[in-house]
Amino acid sequence: MVAQDRREIRDADELIAKWIEPDPIRGGRADARLKQFGVQVWALAGYAPLGEADPIKLAIAYDIPVEAAEAALAYYERHSVIIEARIADNSASLKSGRLLP
Repeated sequence: MVAQDRREIRDADELIAKWIEPDPIRGGRADARLKQFGVQVWALAGYAPLGEADPIKLAIAYDIPVEAAEAALAYYERHSVIIEARIADNSASLKSGRLLP
């Protein structure tokens, strides 16, 4: 691993630690949320596909700091499988008319 890769991982770790917390009610990684704002990471990640995710547009859309949007995207990159499953569950619940707890 080159120094730049280690630096990027460290930077992402710091962003995540600063901005992301477990949901106190739901707990799991799929339901992590932004500190101070309560916005679920899965909701932010679902706003646009990861390849098209722009932290500035995301920050504007959710009225959050750009750094918080960057943290959410970094967290999503690390936990994309479980977060994508959460997004799919939410989408299915909306289609069926049942709400997720």
